[in-house]
Amino acid sequence: MSVTPATLRHSAEALSAGLPPLLVGAEHLANSALPGAHGRRRAGAGVEFWQFRPAGASDSATRIDWRRSARSDEHFIRETEWQAARAVTLWVDGGAAMGFSGHRRRPRKGDRARLLAMALALLLLRGGERVGLARADLAPRAGRAQATTLALALAEAAAGMDEHAAPDLSATPAGGHAVLFSDFLGGLEPVEDAMRIAAERNLRGMLVQVLDPVEESFPYDGRTRFESMSGHLSFETLRAGDLRAAYRDRLAERKDRLAVLARSGGWQFTTLHTDSAPSAGLLWLWHALGGGWRR
Repeated sequence: MSVTPATLRHSAEALSAGLPPLLVGAEHLANSALPGAHGRRRAGAGVEFWQFRPAGASDSATRIDWRRSARSDEHFIRETEWQAARAVTLWVDGGAAMGFSGHRRRPRKGDRARLLAMALALLLLRGGERVGLARADLAPRAGRAQATTLALALAEAAAGMDEHAAPDLSATPAGGHAVLFSDFLGGLEPVEDAMRIAAERNLRGMLVQVLDPVEESFPYDGRTRFESMSGHLSFETLRAGDLRAAYRDRLAERKDRLAVLARSGGWQFTTLHTDSAPSAGLLWLWHALGGGWRR
């Protein structure tokens, strides 16, 4: 029986209906940002051929590929592609503050963070890496089934009552990588504790700050009432504009502290905004993590 376009579309819609919306969105983002991405090609232990390179003075004669070398006046070394899978642990702040959006047409910070985390996981899994969450029951694993597991866990993570969640890297495999997503506007003590654990476990990684643009510009004037997303804190002022300069200074100071904290552990730090294309953020994450792979 021939398959009509209508039948094919119906079957595809039925299939995708069973997938978490987060996974569908992350698949689209990963495919549009980095089509055909399959790992980070470089020389190393493996069985797949990567490239020939001219032999150097430090290369032993046993490493020379004599068949390739016979076609020229030079000696060449046959290199294989690095294939040892690394473990990457993702953490997305599930605190109430991540539910903020400064405009109904912009995603909430938590939604953008989860989308980026999931899209990054898909790219890593395609490259044969092991990916998990900072939870004892979701250790890094490889394979397509892990993508669905991660998407379900990220999508079902309910916002906590606290303004910010605390990252816990105690179950993260030693020697691996970790990527932490948050607005990092709360107390820095939990982040500093996580970085100490990271140093003890020889972890490399990234601190990814996700902010709404109004949290950068502070566009408020006149009488304004500020309330935390958890409802635990509130503040009212008659002259919000007078606070703008001090607020921006405090935010710049916070970013500097985060950058220093990241550098001290050999990590990287960046700030991404919810009004920017998520593909740009994903590209930065992919290349930054690729660069951090080399020890």
